[in-house]
Amino acid sequence: MSSLTSVEMNFLVFRYLQESGFTHAAFTLGYEAGINKSNIDGNMVPPGALVKFVQKGLQYMEMEANLTNGEMETEEDFSFFQPLDLISKDVKELQDMLRERKRKERDKEKEKDKSKENDREVEGERSRLREKDRHEKLKEREKEREREKMERDKEREREKMERDKEREREKMERETFERERERMKLERERETEREREREKMEKEKAQEKQVGDGDRDMVIDQSDKANAGDEDHARSSAAEPMDITMTPASMPSHIPSSDVRILEGHTSEVCACAWSPSASLLASGSGDTTARIWNIPEGPLKSGRTINALILKHAKGKSNEKSKDVTTLDWNGEGTLLATGSCDGQARIWTTNGDLISTLSKHKGPIFSLKWNKKGDYLLTGSVDRTAVVWDVKAEEWKQQFEFHTGPTLDVDWRNNVSFATSSTDTFIYLCKIGETRPVKVFAGHQGEVNCVKWDPTGTLLASCSDDSTAKIWNIKQHNFVHDLRDHTKEIYTIRWSPTGPGTNNPNKQLTLASASFDSTVKLWDAELGKMICSLNGHRDAVYSLAFSPNGEYIASGSVDKSIHIWSLKEGKVVKTYTGEGGIFEVCWNKEGNKLAACFADNSVCVLDFRM
Repeated sequence: MSSLTSVEMNFLVFRYLQESGFTHAAFTLGYEAGINKSNIDGNMVPPGALVKFVQKGLQYMEMEANLTNGEMETEEDFSFFQPLDLISKDVKELQDMLRERKRKERDKEKEKDKSKENDREVEGERSRLREKDRHEKLKEREKEREREKMERDKEREREKMERDKEREREKMERETFERERERMKLERERETEREREREKMEKEKAQEKQVGDGDRDMVIDQSDKANAGDEDHARSSAAEPMDITMTPASMPSHIPSSDVRILEGHTSEVCACAWSPSASLLASGSGDTTARIWNIPEGPLKSGRTINALILKHAKGKSNEKSKDVTTLDWNGEGTLLATGSCDGQARIWTTNGDLISTLSKHKGPIFSLKWNKKGDYLLTGSVDRTAVVWDVKAEEWKQQFEFHTGPTLDVDWRNNVSFATSSTDTFIYLCKIGETRPVKVFAGHQGEVNCVKWDPTGTLLASCSDDSTAKIWNIKQHNFVHDLRDHTKEIYTIRWSPTGPGTNNPNKQLTLASASFDSTVKLWDAELGKMICSLNGHRDAVYSLAFSPNGEYIASGSVDKSIHIWSLKEGKVVKTYTGEGGIFEVCWNKEGNKLAACFADNSVCVLDFRM
């Protein structure tokens, strides 16, 4: 008899979680177990396979306990045990229980066998009982077949309805695509018309330049008027959001291999990366149970120069302990300490030399998010166990645990040194403060899991994004959202505020919110008006990560389509692009804004030189 492999068992559990509606748990298991890499044909696995498999296992143990008992005849009726007995006891214990039961039955039979007449009567009664039991079992099996037939009919009806819905969705998508194609066609025609106008104006300007000195003042005046008209046109057109799509005429330049360094060493997908705010150090966290600190040389990358890495091991000896996967990491404000969170529910704090100085244990599930406060005395963690914990770093102990959510905590973000926001699969956002036993404020409005929360640079506005395909902007002074951003068509995975506006190093520039979605687009929003500024349409698959450059002039996006795009917000187009060998989980800029790092699903970390 062939045995069940761990890959097959993982697939059965993955399907069970999907069918039971545990979408997030199914995603996590599928990602960690590499379900998409297995060669199992999901179409060959029927619904409810895991439950049926367990039921058949119990039946097998029951039959084994009855049929392998040497002291009983095989024609005797089976004695069925309780499911708990079958799970908790081995075959020998079950056989002993069966022998004891049979022994007691034989003792009773001896009492009844005092006379031959009684024996005949008892045997006749047994025959009648067996016949009755047989008829009852036949009836029960017939009822069970009828129930199964009804279930199959219902399942077929549900599948038919799903197919009809899917066809309807495909029809709507085709119609949407046709409308979008028509809109793009009109936009190209308008762009062609504008190009002709520009060429015409250029010719007129060239002719004006040939006019003598006597007419020069008049030419300048006309040029000023023309420029003023262009500015008026630009202001009027800026009120409408733009769709920015890469076209053959505006294709970006690919970053050459001389400006790229691939950092190899991880043996599993790299989930997180972050630059130190004070040095040229890059941290990465992976599913291989390690984090690494890479010492990246300053200045242009050179292929011949060795890049060394410190390995921060989260598992002792064994490198395949999935419970030790590093899921998130964050540097403190001074860049002297690195905090990591992993699937074992522990947060760890490391020095830049790779020394482990603290292991923080309180959570009962994997840590999905982790942030230092600005002062650097508290560390905040959010876990699948539905709680958030504030840690006193100096005392190396937990200061307060916040148990408000009814689902896994997906993200946390500090507002200031003592208050913060948390988001969860339960659709709620809680504003919490150290020392308070109840939430300071509750934000309710999303209809799906809230994947990410981020405070703006002043700590006044909170942005959130959700599986309900919306992003929302909340004000600390109000209970309801102030802006509902609904232009995405699929789940929004992450959001980022631009490093511009009040409270930043670029106070004279407009504050902007960026959102990345599974609909393969990045959208920029006016935070004050709650209107979409533009949609960046360059990726071919879900976009998982975003990062603004420190000066706020560029934004980098990383996608499952294996590509990184660097967009110029001033020019409204992709200026640089790079394609790797795996999907991209995170992108981040160094403090100078001249290097961009990304972590990939193919176990690699990539550092790009960015020069314009």
